[in-house]
Amino acid sequence: MRLGLKLTLAFLIIGLIGVAFVALFASRATESVFGSFIFDQYRESLIDQLEDYYLTHESWVGINEEFPFPVGNPFARMRSFDRPGGPILLTNDNGVVIIPGHGYKHGEKIPKNTLDNAMPIQVDSEVVGWLIATSDGFGRNPAEALFLNNVNRMLAFGAIGALVVSLVLGIFLARTLTRPIREITTATRAVADGNLEHKVPVRSRDELGELATSFNLMSTKLAQSINLRRQMTADIAHELRTPISVILGHTEAMHDGVLPPSEETFDIIRDEANRLERMVEDLRTLSRADAGELVLTYRLVSVQDLVDQAIKAYRPQATKKDIKLRVEGSPDLPEVNIDPDRMAQVLGNLLSNALRYTPQGGDITLSTKQTADGVEIRVHDSGPGIKPEELPNIFDRFYRTDKSRQRESGGSGLGLAIAKSIVEGHGGRIWAESDPGEGTTIVIALPVPTENSLS
Repeated sequence: MRLGLKLTLAFLIIGLIGVAFVALFASRATESVFGSFIFDQYRESLIDQLEDYYLTHESWVGINEEFPFPVGNPFARMRSFDRPGGPILLTNDNGVVIIPGHGYKHGEKIPKNTLDNAMPIQVDSEVVGWLIATSDGFGRNPAEALFLNNVNRMLAFGAIGALVVSLVLGIFLARTLTRPIREITTATRAVADGNLEHKVPVRSRDELGELATSFNLMSTKLAQSINLRRQMTADIAHELRTPISVILGHTEAMHDGVLPPSEETFDIIRDEANRLERMVEDLRTLSRADAGELVLTYRLVSVQDLVDQAIKAYRPQATKKDIKLRVEGSPDLPEVNIDPDRMAQVLGNLLSNALRYTPQGGDITLSTKQTADGVEIRVHDSGPGIKPEELPNIFDRFYRTDKSRQRESGGSGLGLAIAKSIVEGHGGRIWAESDPGEGTTIVIALPVPTENSLS
């Protein structure tokens, strides 16, 4: 059964229950109010007739023979007037029963508290008797019954009309509510068929609108992921093809006698082979990080020692390019619980990147500081900087801000991606800050271990 039909039936059943309850309540309330109104009218009429009788006869003598009154008496159809259990009780002004009823016999004097609920019969402003009348056994004449039947008939017609309206509204609301779901279903099938550009219109801000927005975001990210995978496959093929082509070209040239074997030729082949080895190792590292299989051997390490070792390892390259390497920060920073080899790899990637893009005569600053959440390590270079629109992408695999320097720069485009995977594997964060022409700063934020985390 389709969802729209289920919703329509649900609206119809709810409408049926509601209409039935309202119609039944209205019918019972109408009968009760109308019955009370008619009874009050008849009781007032009876009191008027009793007052006329007393005014005419100046006593209650003979009332039993003439009651019920033969003409116009509204209680003439009531039963048991002559029995103690009847619905009418008439007493004189002293409470002595004249017409028995309500369990009292003729001539019996009723308690005073019973008269508190009685209606006085007055002649010339003087109470001459008391009347107690109840609606027990009170019937309706044909006109009254016809009126109530007409009322119930109108209620029935109204209930049927309300059910028809409920059905129409149920169908309309069901179609309206299920429309976004049908659109999402259509979009899902389109995406399954490979059309990742298909979007769902967002028609509201409720849960269905949020669902449509989430679906559109999912399809967009899926398209980006597929495009990234295709681009990464092409980039990997390109990066592998270049060193392989160099190696094959030199070996074939030596084989054909075009290029004589020499130390320079072997150095070129060795460099390209080393480049291939580094790229394969980088790809394997990223693959392990993606699968959650990157093994990290934690131990407490001094941040200052980590920074000093990184500076020491890259100072010769900086000196060769006439680039100044500087260290700033407090020496008494707390120790961090990290894998020192992996974190040294991160700093190495960052310094290598900084050296690659810092011009001759520039400077690179590696600074540290303690924060409320842990420790920050900053690597700042005086290079050309990065455009704001490119900052979110620099940690993507094979992404380069300067496409023209792919080979000349000597990098594989995986260094920052690896750094991000390793830092996040430590529970830290890494991000970039840069303005074009003012250099770039890569920030690493590492948490400081607590007693619980070390236990």
